[in-house]
Amino acid sequence: MKVLLYCINFSPEQIGIGKYTGEMAVWLSRQGHDVHVVTAPPYYPEWQIAYGYKPRRFFFEDLNGCKVYRCPICVPSKPSALTRVLHLASFAASSFIVVLRQIFWKPDIVFVVEPPLFCAPAALLVARLSGSTAWLHVQDFEVAAFFGLGFAKAGLFKKMVVWFEGWLMCLFDHVSTISNSMLDRIHNLDVLPDNTSLFPNWVNTTDVRPRTTFNGLKKAWGITDNQKIVLYAGNMGKKQGLDQVLQVANILTNSRHDILFLLVGDGVDKENLIQQAQQLSLNNLVFKPVQPSDVFTDLLSLADVHLVIQLRGAADAVMPSKLTGILAAGGAAVITADAETELGRFVENNPGIAVRVEPENVEALLLGITELIDNEDRRRICSKMARQYAEHNLSKDSILCEFESTAKKLNNKKLHKHNN
Repeated sequence: MKVLLYCINFSPEQIGIGKYTGEMAVWLSRQGHDVHVVTAPPYYPEWQIAYGYKPRRFFFEDLNGCKVYRCPICVPSKPSALTRVLHLASFAASSFIVVLRQIFWKPDIVFVVEPPLFCAPAALLVARLSGSTAWLHVQDFEVAAFFGLGFAKAGLFKKMVVWFEGWLMCLFDHVSTISNSMLDRIHNLDVLPDNTSLFPNWVNTTDVRPRTTFNGLKKAWGITDNQKIVLYAGNMGKKQGLDQVLQVANILTNSRHDILFLLVGDGVDKENLIQQAQQLSLNNLVFKPVQPSDVFTDLLSLADVHLVIQLRGAADAVMPSKLTGILAAGGAAVITADAETELGRFVENNPGIAVRVEPENVEALLLGITELIDNEDRRRICSKMARQYAEHNLSKDSILCEFESTAKKLNNKKLHKHNN
């Protein structure tokens, strides 16, 4: 098959959506499919264009057998609601002509990733003019996140935007997303269930697994054997609410000298968090940059307790991608989520797999962390259940094989329709 992948985030980004689109493209190429990618230069989670790439240039590269077309993008140094919209719109505008040129290549599948929804109309146009299947994959409901996090007020404007989102989705031949609650939301936008599927984030369960042998990072970072590590690894943005972790660290700084908080990653809020930590004189909290992929398992294996933390309102807008790695590594996690959210239902449906606490509640977060870190038997149960869940539900090969099978069925259906 000829697969056109249209997305704003792509390799070599290691965090978030870019990790999955990159791995997906390479996997499809290795299965013998012809893959073209229209994307932006890598910029996430640092919110600055990666070294060696130009923000205002069109250029082409061959990446692991995939033909990759990079398009200019505006990357704000300090993203706000308005600058994020301009950021997404700039890519949609700059990539429009590039993606339209793919009509002459005649792809079988046009696979576009939301965010940004701005790219959906161009993807539909290419699919209709080339006679291919239009597939929208929702990694994040940007409309829901936009209103849920208070970037804009609800009312008539929200109703209009939500209506437009649903109308646009109904034009696609197929719509997929990463969790059951997100799939329910798509159905509530009047997309027919027969035209939808679950396409969850995955993890390489062969490479990422529980590790009890020597850990190179532990030695390199001067972590002693008697220290218990509470790890957050991922994007440090506003919606994570990581200032709560600083508050917990501040409460424990004099009473629990055995606990070390480790925050690894990058993002728009990192500098602010560092300044807060300095003001509080936290000697039990350490920041580290994004780590190379070859030490990913070492990083996850450092933790006695993992944190999956988000603000209320963002908790059901997306299923955090960091959770897949934690589960594969057999991590014991404290998850902040309300009971009715996707994360809340995940914990409820898999009793013992993690500890769920109320979001935006520092006392609950403190209690969840300390109870789990002091209960080795509970951590052992969490670890066993997490690994089993990852092996049965999150295997990279099984998920991508299912995607390939669905894509082939859709393509055959389209060919049959054209022949008749």
